[in-house]
Amino acid sequence: MSKQLTDITQLAQMYDPPSERITSGVLSHLMPFHRHYLSVATFFCVATGNADGLDASPRGGPPGFVRVLDDKHISFADWPGNNRIASLKNLVEDDRIGMLFLFPGLEVFMRINGHATINTDEELLGLLKEKDKQPKCAVVVRIDEVLFHCGKAINRAQLWAESSHIERDQVPSPGQIVVAMTGAATDMSRQVDEGYYKSIRNDLY
Repeated sequence: MSKQLTDITQLAQMYDPPSERITSGVLSHLMPFHRHYLSVATFFCVATGNADGLDASPRGGPPGFVRVLDDKHISFADWPGNNRIASLKNLVEDDRIGMLFLFPGLEVFMRINGHATINTDEELLGLLKEKDKQPKCAVVVRIDEVLFHCGKAINRAQLWAESSHIERDQVPSPGQIVVAMTGAATDMSRQVDEGYYKSIRNDLY
């Protein structure tokens, strides 16, 4: 039932070539309009990898939490999460990085691909402070490619439509997942849920 396609030439023949406007829109440095989008950006997904595989994780903050250092470099703070530090460990081994920005309410993505380093410079960390909290480290990205990506996926998903919001009771809660994974007593799920939502809403920095 599976017919694998492994030939790049054959694959390319299945699709129309990208237009000149699309190919010329892939730049190696920031333009003023990129800076404008970064100044309002509040969320992106970051992709990293190592010899064992790939990883993608979310990053969020107030508008402008990704700072422009110059036309070739941007930086963002690493704030507490689940402490797996998978992205950071990957970057130590393989400095390639991909960033996909989503802009709530807008029908466009912005992508940045490049190479990144982990930085503990005090001046830079001070620049990235939030609510008087200073991050332990920052990621500095040297831009290889920056481009805009059409928002068809947003409209296929109806991502910003209120009707697309998922009610909590439609899926297992974090507490129910923990109970299922650990075999803990079912009445533990409520306690886990309360702790989870308190943490993700209040322990941000």
